[in-house]
Amino acid sequence: MGRIIGIDLGTTNSLVAVLEEGGPRVLPDPETGAALLPSAVAFLPGGEVIVGARAKALAGERPLDTILSVKRFMGLGLEHVSAEDRRRYRFAGGGGVVRLVVEGREVTPPQVSAHILRELKRWAETALGETVGQVVITVPAYFNDSQRQATRDAGRLAGLEVLRLVNEPTAASLAYGLDKQDEGVIAVYDLGGGTFDISVLRLRAGVFEVLATSGDTHLGGDDFDERLADLVLAELPEVRGAAPTCAPGRGRRRSTSSGRSATPSGRRSCSAPRAVRSRGRSSRRW
Repeated sequence: MGRIIGIDLGTTNSLVAVLEEGGPRVLPDPETGAALLPSAVAFLPGGEVIVGARAKALAGERPLDTILSVKRFMGLGLEHVSAEDRRRYRFAGGGGVVRLVVEGREVTPPQVSAHILRELKRWAETALGETVGQVVITVPAYFNDSQRQATRDAGRLAGLEVLRLVNEPTAASLAYGLDKQDEGVIAVYDLGGGTFDISVLRLRAGVFEVLATSGDTHLGGDDFDERLADLVLAELPEVRGAAPTCAPGRGRRRSTSSGRSATPSGRRSCSAPRAVRSRGRSSRRW
């Protein structure tokens, strides 16, 4: 039997690790050595699919066909898709589970997540020099049954047998060795790329029980990036009294460091000088 890997399938970034005698070891990208894989999947013409940093880099150029933060849609129906989500991506109609339209075809969130898991599986097999077939995946404590099943489906589509889903606050507690205590009540804050939540756990005889969990599933690093981009764009016309120069015929595109992009309704492409005056403070370069 091959070794079991552990995957943190994150909203913004994901990683894969294996437990060895000396403790857990993160398995990096065999090409770049990066420990984190951006949770980005780009669908290109001809059926090509790109995952990770290269996909994230395409978000500004191909925003509708580059899926970011797909974890937010796992196991959910169309009724959970917000107006903001509909401005960012194309969704298939007809009700039922969320289906995204990319390059003329429909894909479900588990199918998108499977590309991320498959890439991490490749990293692990390259690092370990053996075939990997079993995995433990972390999920938010607030995930319901359908969201957990969607995660299992993603693993199956990636060619992995999901042995267990571990709640993220439990995984964090284990990482800090809190399971070595006899008992106690622990509060775990999770500020991630897509969410900010808190979970209260009870530890008894080395077993964690989730007592309560709550938070905001649209308040994370991605959202911070987008709000900062909005702030910068709002202040651009104030650059030393000069308005941005615009050219007709193209939609102005906003790109954040998280790779997200959005196109306002205007049909003008704008550029502005680089020095931005920020509320009376000295000029700053971006």
